[in-house]
Amino acid sequence: MTTPAYDIDAWRRRIPLLASCIPMNNCSQAPQTDATRAAAARYLDSWNTSGMDWDAWMTEVALAKNAFAKLIGAAPSDVAVFGSVSAAASAVASALDLDGKRKRIVVSEMEFPGVAHVWLAQGRRGAQIACDEQIDERTALVSACHGWYVNGFVQDIASIAARARAAGALSFVDAYQTLGAVPVNVRELGVDLLAAGTLKFLMGVPGIAFLYVRPEIVESLRPTATGWFGRVDPFAFDSQTLDWSPNASRFDAGTPPVMNAYIARAGMEIINEVSPASIRAWHEVLARRLIEGGRARGLTLHGTDDVNHKTATTAFVVPDSHAVEAAMRARGVLPSARGPVIRLAPHFYNTLDDVDRALDTLADVVRPR
Repeated sequence: MTTPAYDIDAWRRRIPLLASCIPMNNCSQAPQTDATRAAAARYLDSWNTSGMDWDAWMTEVALAKNAFAKLIGAAPSDVAVFGSVSAAASAVASALDLDGKRKRIVVSEMEFPGVAHVWLAQGRRGAQIACDEQIDERTALVSACHGWYVNGFVQDIASIAARARAAGALSFVDAYQTLGAVPVNVRELGVDLLAAGTLKFLMGVPGIAFLYVRPEIVESLRPTATGWFGRVDPFAFDSQTLDWSPNASRFDAGTPPVMNAYIARAGMEIINEVSPASIRAWHEVLARRLIEGGRARGLTLHGTDDVNHKTATTAFVVPDSHAVEAAMRARGVLPSARGPVIRLAPHFYNTLDDVDRALDTLADVVRPR
């Protein structure tokens, strides 16, 4: 396979940044498209001409929830909106009953700190943090990232969720590194809760994230990290009554990130249009090129070389990742430094030539002088 199943050239023409450099940092930040820029302009124009167009803005937030729901095989009513995945995890944590025998929160060693720290903070409420071998009748929740942020390794979420459910525990999945890169169906995976933001493979921006809540468990969860949008009728403005919406919107808090929702919807609609399955097929081609090309250039791979168990993100061990990133950026290639590795994370718009040029640049930067 040397070309994807979609018109890659047409999509590339819609990404202005490609005229000046090679973005290979989708694990950190997606490039701007004509659609996401136009979405931001639509909000700014609305704000400028109407001053406030509350109904239209709330409709846009609802449409963003719809786009997210479509991506994960859920209903829009199963989705809540947040400013970040950390905030979503905090709301979930606030809904956990840690007063009984289920005080254990099992956390995978591959969690992003923003999520892991949320669970660690529950120690003040009596939570006991444990590793993933300790899922049992004392477990309240199992947290697992779908894709590891360091090198793109994809965990078997269906098996983890099944183990959690068998023990009577909830499962929480951070899908930030996989949505938009790997097809996801929450029903098939059997997860209880799944969160992701949009600034990476969903072609969006920071400042907005979404949380899926399995509808069968909604009534059992009453988050204390809450706000007026979590109520049955937010516009009743009843400050004396604390009720909870009958669906996932009980996890909504204050005024949602409206402008971000405009941009996020545009980005997610691109992914839905190209299709996660087609994207995944092309990512596997790019990942093989990265792995094989890295070896040919003497680079040291970090993580698995099995493209069936990783995203398009491929990491290489380097002596000073931040210095390497700066040097590569100066040469027109945008990688992403993380700890001891430099990550090359192409997306659906990247070509095999992009990959080769990125590898050549990396090899030249790290080659001993």
